[in-house]
This record gives sequence, C-alpha cells and structure tokens, in this order.
Amino acid sequence: MGAVMGTFSSLQTKQRRPSKDIAWWYYQYQRDKIEDELEMTMVCHRPEGLEQLEAQTNFTKRELQVLYRGFKNECPSGAVNEETFKQIYAQFFPHGDASMYAHYLFHAFDTTQTGSVKFEDFVTALSILLRGTVHEKLRWTFNLYDINKDGYINKEEMMDIVKAIYDMMGKYTYPVLKEDTPRQHVDVFFQKMDKNKDGIVTLDEFLESCQEDDNIIRSLQLFQNVM
Repeated sequence: MGAVMGTFSSLQTKQRRPSKDIAWWYYQYQRDKIEDELEMTMVCHRPEGLEQLEAQTNFTKRELQVLYRGFKNECPSGAVNEETFKQIYAQFFPHGDASMYAHYLFHAFDTTQTGSVKFEDFVTALSILLRGTVHEKLRWTFNLYDINKDGYINKEEMMDIVKAIYDMMGKYTYPVLKEDTPRQHVDVFFQKMDKNKDGIVTLDEFLESCQEDDNIIRSLQLFQNVM
C-alpha cells in the first residue's frame, strides 16, 4: 500500500506577548481545521470515527491519523479498487509480476466483498499483521489461502498462492529457483498440514501445523518490525 510516513517540522519559538501568542496559536488551529474540512469534502468515503477504530485495532488514535493521511495520499477517494491496488503493490516488486498476489491480497483485505478496500479494511488487516497475536495472524493467512472462501484450503489453492509469490519475487532470487520448485514446496506443506489425508486443510489443521513449526512462527514475527 505504500510506506505511510509522517513528516515532522519544528516550530521556532520567538518572544511574543501572551495575547499575540494565543492569537497566533488560535490562527494555526483554525487554519488546520479548515484544511482538514476541505480535504474531507474531496473524499468519497469517510472512515469510521477514529475512537471506534482505535477500539477495534491495536493502533493509537495518533497512529491512525498518520495512517489515514498516508492512505488518503495514495487513494484520494477514500477507497481503492483492485486495479489501483495492483498498481500500487507492483511498485514494491519491480523485478517480478505482483499482479496475481495483489489480486489475492486485495480480496483478503476486502472482507465485505464490495470490490473496494476502504481505510477501515486496510487498518484492520494491518493491525492483525503487525500487532496481532500469532493465532490472529494465522487465521488471517488461512483466509488469504482459502481463495474460494469455502472454509478449506485445497492443494490447487495453495499452489496458486505460492506460485503468485514466486512470480512476484521475480527471476532475481538467489539461488535461482527451478520451474517445479513451487510444486515441490506445496507438496511438502500440504503433506504436513493435511493431518487426516482427506485432500483438504481445515483451519484447525492449519493452525496446529503452523504452530508446531518454529520457522513459520519466526516469519510471522517479522511483521512486527515493519512499523
């Protein structure tokens, strides 16, 4: 989605009489308030109250304000469709084809299946990936792999996601991957996760298998270092 960066400027203080100082600060407050109101009139979708989002996520109100400004810079309408989402995501993987992975990721973000990702969708998912519990992150990942949303992961779905990841990383990986590498990885993963060998992986099987694998747990913890 793009790195959401806050900009900080220092205000040089000068000696002022109290009345002028108060007037100056009031002017700054009114100017910022007007700017915010003008910005909001240009947004087609307005987010839920920050207090509500603060209660629903693991972000503070200040963090949500910074995230919203960054989101709005990328998506002035207040929501992003799949095509725009793909274009933004592709910027981070210039040597590969991120279109399919962005497609799957978009639909994981778009939990209401409206065809657009709103700020609320974005920060809810980001909160889980960055600051959620291991269990919450695994449930979110399961939903990503469950492409048709039937509550199970079959081998074809897992293959589609893994192949999309390899396509996104491009041909500049080291060591160079063989063409059948994704299939080999999927076979290993699926054999480990499909406990009862019925050809599908349930949420319980997925959770159990992942929590037994220290490598998977360590990879999930990397999300916490992004912000």
